[in-house]
Amino acid sequence: MFEKVMNYKPQEQDYRIWMVVNPSTWLIPIMLSLLILAIAVHAAVFSIVPEGMLFVNDSAPVAAVVEEAAAAVEEAVE
Repeated sequence: MFEKVMNYKPQEQDYRIWMVVNPSTWLIPIMLSLLILAIAVHAAVFSIVPEGMLFVNDSAPVAAVVEEAAAAVEEAVE
């Protein structure tokens, strides 16, 4: 796809970034900046979403228990 549009061949040209960026000087700062970026993204996500809603839907099990309790009360009344 890129070869037809922009005459770009990734297998032949991706190494050229290291002709501009010296890895012995810039590899660690690049990795540290990526780490800081990842921490910032995680902090933003965790600050927006409430704690109980991150990975677990707590309302579904509670609703099931409430329905079971209501059914048990109805059976006891009858």
